[in-house]
Amino acid sequence: MTFIASRLSRVKPSPTLAVTAKAAELKAAGKDVIGLGAGEPDFDTPQFIKDAAIEAMQRGETKYTPVAGTPALKKAIIGKFQRENGLEYAPNQIIAGVGAKQVIFNAMLATLNAGDEVIIPAPYWVSYPDMVLFAEGTPVFVDGKEESGFKLKPADLEKAITPKTKWLILNSPSNPSGAAYSAAELRALADVLLKHPQVWVLTDDMYEHLLYDGFTFATIAQVEPKLYARTLTVNGVSKAYAMTGWRMGYAGGPKELISAIADIQSHSTSNTSSITQAATVAALNGDQSFLNQWREQFQKRRNLVVDALNAIPGISCLKPEGAFYVFPNIKKLLGKKTPKGNVIKTCTDFCNYLLEEALVAAVAGSAFGMGGYFRISYATSEKNLTEAMARIKKAVEALS
Repeated sequence: MTFIASRLSRVKPSPTLAVTAKAAELKAAGKDVIGLGAGEPDFDTPQFIKDAAIEAMQRGETKYTPVAGTPALKKAIIGKFQRENGLEYAPNQIIAGVGAKQVIFNAMLATLNAGDEVIIPAPYWVSYPDMVLFAEGTPVFVDGKEESGFKLKPADLEKAITPKTKWLILNSPSNPSGAAYSAAELRALADVLLKHPQVWVLTDDMYEHLLYDGFTFATIAQVEPKLYARTLTVNGVSKAYAMTGWRMGYAGGPKELISAIADIQSHSTSNTSSITQAATVAALNGDQSFLNQWREQFQKRRNLVVDALNAIPGISCLKPEGAFYVFPNIKKLLGKKTPKGNVIKTCTDFCNYLLEEALVAAVAGSAFGMGGYFRISYATSEKNLTEAMARIKKAVEALS
């Protein structure tokens, strides 16, 4: 009899964290590894946000807070939703957690019964399926094909819905593809959802502020107010504000759902850090102009990476609308041999080859539910990206 609970057999470790750990191991051994695996901005948290945290500590705000967040934090989140998304929430409709990951995890635990289905468009963020499985739900994957810009099409959504469907998870802009849904595209999906009142929507808007070429952000409860009562709108400060280590995610939704999520959280972490909450108030209420500067840098990096990848024979790469990832197609490289005679059978083989021979860490597309691709994070310096692209080109040209 094993000591480990059987429920853990449903989940697997995060592939993105595994790649990051392997790259760190090689770096520690003195290898010059360029890490393009982690979804983490290389910018530092803005100083005014750090100052707010220090001031909160000096005021003695170091005690427990309400599980779902302080009144000041909820007010800031409500203001953000009103100002940027046209969504109105009351304080009892807001939850703050230890990252958006915890909020989504608790939402699945709070709502799924064994056999309930959750539609997850692929490619998807690696944790969605495992969260659903842990909560005894059934992930239903629907391919967002490359020719559709890696986005879910309304007809495919319609086909995937059954009487057991409980949730649709949307992520725009997307990790891993960077694809973002326009208001018109969300409108078309909403028209399908209106025909199926049992289906709720969890929209993960974490990369909302990282959009390029003038693309305008939209979220589904804003586009279709009739879905408001069955939508959980999730966001956070990790990516846009370079606050990954602070651990702050939040959501707005129906009060019964928010209450259930808070009940679960009360028995796990309780509140997220009181200091992080004070810093987030400053982030959401403060000067947002730095976001424009960061966006410009990310857009420049995106263009550099996309152009370089498309110049490599055997690789093709769409130019994504947002986030800080690209999702290149390497299907033409499958079946080729490395200089050591190993056959590249899968995208995992290709990423292992890049790490071992080119010292570039990236994540296989199969981790995101779509083989034949790989994910690059361009949240690093142009110098690193230029060198990484040169190494990838050299490694690909060495295949036969």
